[in-house]
Amino acid sequence: MGAVEHREIEVGTLRMHVAEQGSGPLVVLLHGFPESWYSWRHQLAALAEAGFHAVAPDERGYGRTDRPEATEAYTLLHLVGDVVGLIGALGEERAVVVGHDWGAPVAWHTALLRPDRVLGVAGLSVPFTPRGSRAPIVRWREAFGDRFYQVYFQEPGVAEGELEADVAETMRRILVGLSGDRARIGGGGGRPSGVLAPGGGFLAELDRGEALPPWLGQEDLDFYVAELSRTGFRGGLSWYRNNERNWELLAPWHGARVTPPALYVAGDRDPVVRFPGMDRILAGLGTCVPDLRASVMLEGCGHWTQQERPEEVNEQLVAFCRAVAGG
Repeated sequence: MGAVEHREIEVGTLRMHVAEQGSGPLVVLLHGFPESWYSWRHQLAALAEAGFHAVAPDERGYGRTDRPEATEAYTLLHLVGDVVGLIGALGEERAVVVGHDWGAPVAWHTALLRPDRVLGVAGLSVPFTPRGSRAPIVRWREAFGDRFYQVYFQEPGVAEGELEADVAETMRRILVGLSGDRARIGGGGGRPSGVLAPGGGFLAELDRGEALPPWLGQEDLDFYVAELSRTGFRGGLSWYRNNERNWELLAPWHGARVTPPALYVAGDRDPVVRFPGMDRILAGLGTCVPDLRASVMLEGCGHWTQQERPEEVNEQLVAFCRAVAGG
């Protein structure tokens, strides 16, 4: 099986860093915000042992992968294009595509836009969300003004200023504060999940904790701090700043369904599953994703699904990958 190996691959015009382990059918693991390939450290070995070629890239804007300057270079079409390009660059026609947090919409939309390249799709934390009749950023502003965290992220420089002021404190608050022990984005004082306090920033209500939770060692936190201190947060925030552009670009797929076999896994203490309207999306997931093989809710788990509950997630992913890709 061997250890995790690292290399850089040319994917179109992008130089992409990947971590990989094992051989067999390809499984692509897509991280979220603000993370890196490292968020899949527990899954690489498990999938390799099960007979798969597990590949976790630093996605566009992160880690050792290129970080384009233009905000509009981070649309879902670019991100899906990176996945399709990576599959081809690895010499494969098809892959199982797995995503967590922001990586989940990329995985879901890879399956939606290029089902011919997807053996199966798994989303962790974030379910497939069908395109609405109006751009989500418009609906969030109407409902919450500028207080929904994704609206707060829109103005260039604002969130960067907050998150980069003390990267060690930022990463501790994000990783600890959204875990199963302390999960909360806003929501205090009767505010819905995801809604920030008046005049406050993203980090204000995230509990840093007196001690790190068992799933997050100091060396893990140090890795994230080193990466984000070097790259900054602009690349990752650019994904959020394309929400309205994504809605416009995806008009041809309005009402389309995700047809490859699918898996959804989340924690019941993940703030994402408590966002306003998410209950309706989760209830209708099987309609939008007709070959949904399982929808798994992990009790007591927060947002960092595959890091907080690696054994349970590994069991689900290995079984799903074997069902759709062999191995």
